[in-house]
Amino acid sequence: MPFLPTLRVHPADDLIVALRDLEAGQAQDGIVLREKIAAKHKFAARDFAAGERVTMYGVVVGRTTQAVAAGSLIHTHNLRHESAAFAGKLAEVSWTPPDVSRWKARSFQGYRRADAVSGTANHWIVIPLVFCENRNLALMRESIHRALGYAKSSPYERYTQHLVQRLQAGQSLDDVELSKAFFTPTAPLFPQVDGVKFLEHGLGCGGTRQDAEALVRLLAGYIAHPNVAGATVLSLGCQHAQVSLLEKALAELHPRFNRPLHIFEQQKSASERDMMAQAIQATLKGVAAANEQTRQPCPLSDLIVGVECGGSDGFSGISANPAIGHTADLLAALGGAPVLSEFPELCGVEQSLCDRCVSPALADKFVSLMRAYEGAAKACGSGFDANPSPGNIRDGLITDAIKSAGAAKKGGTSPIVDVLDYAEPIRQHGGLTLYCTPGNDVESTTAIAAGGCNLILFSTGLGTPTGNPVCPTLKIATNSTLMQRMGDILDFDTGPIITGDQTVPQMGEALLDLCLATASGEYIPKAVALGQDDFLPWKRGVSL
Repeated sequence: MPFLPTLRVHPADDLIVALRDLEAGQAQDGIVLREKIAAKHKFAARDFAAGERVTMYGVVVGRTTQAVAAGSLIHTHNLRHESAAFAGKLAEVSWTPPDVSRWKARSFQGYRRADAVSGTANHWIVIPLVFCENRNLALMRESIHRALGYAKSSPYERYTQHLVQRLQAGQSLDDVELSKAFFTPTAPLFPQVDGVKFLEHGLGCGGTRQDAEALVRLLAGYIAHPNVAGATVLSLGCQHAQVSLLEKALAELHPRFNRPLHIFEQQKSASERDMMAQAIQATLKGVAAANEQTRQPCPLSDLIVGVECGGSDGFSGISANPAIGHTADLLAALGGAPVLSEFPELCGVEQSLCDRCVSPALADKFVSLMRAYEGAAKACGSGFDANPSPGNIRDGLITDAIKSAGAAKKGGTSPIVDVLDYAEPIRQHGGLTLYCTPGNDVESTTAIAAGGCNLILFSTGLGTPTGNPVCPTLKIATNSTLMQRMGDILDFDTGPIITGDQTVPQMGEALLDLCLATASGEYIPKAVALGQDDFLPWKRGVSL
């Protein structure tokens, strides 16, 4: 396919996207450009008077603040955020699933759980109920990681250790090269356990009781996560996030939970040393037992895949997000569970999402969550219109509605079978779940992992190293230039969609294959290899 210079995403759009740098005076789509239009940015497809609504992706994405001539750059100086009204479910669901015959007989090699769907990884986790235990958490992390071989020492550290050993042996350091051998990490003591993860955070006390309850529900989701073989919990004792609250959350949200859980409370222990010794012993026994588990064939319907974006650019809604959306549709057709989050980045597409809900009750729940979220933002003097970051704006996402319309493409087109609030467990398969999280990348990935996602697809146009402690996170680049520059932290390139070398369905199918390889442990995402274990609970105030 030829490399087209522009794209009108929807036939009714007022804006046209530049797929490469365009010079003033060029004629594009029958319009003479009045100024230079950089790749990823938009120009007016018609003349606008001041105060007119503007559409892209077939929805309202803003209103002009001044008269704009056709062929002019559309940016923050002449466009402000605006989105269309929404009012619950107004239409019936209609969906034609994609052809999934190629994957019907497939499975992935995962870890079977008696009380949950299968895991794509096998971890032990250590959690503090309150920030007061973070020091003890750090001491455990250092000792256990080094003793069990999970410490990710750099090749330079291993090289330095080698040099020190030579010095101690009285040997010369001359001509000791930094060879490839130093770039090969040592194997962990328990190879069937992907890691012992320590979920440090700054919450648990000092905030509202609602904050504490939200935290324990989130932590309960990690303890019961399909990728977690067992957990160790450290508690001080006097904090808001009480052990009893955690136990209550586990019983309510995950009634079938039956994996090992060891809880240690410092104020009930003989001493800190005594508590730490017991916690370390219990953790090592648990890891040794978890190492007896092996990967087995698991149905594709066990895959719960969260779709996320961060560091988005003007190509996100054209390449990576639609490709992820097609993967989500394939997964839904196979009985899996795609999950779309980041509610501030669904502003402007609410009505289409309401109409995709399989029942009016689900649409009403979505409307209620969206309005409550936006109301909280406005009460703090902000709003969804403040969502785009400076990096988003520089790369063409100049209103929240433009960003949202492109971000929603990650959810594909399948029926919406559930709408969940923060920290609720994901139950429904065979369609899309909407999951209430903030737009903050790490707060959102932290939340959808707690909901039970055992794989995350994360699109980025600017580059981000984000990962998760227990959920493998695949990073999808929107353009090949980014992939070439930051391939050390990215996994999949959808740039061929921009150049016309690949279609969205082709990229979506290739991405599903990568998902299955990752779920089977055959492909290790860059974020996992780099130890990018980002964990950030949402303190349920305003976060966009």
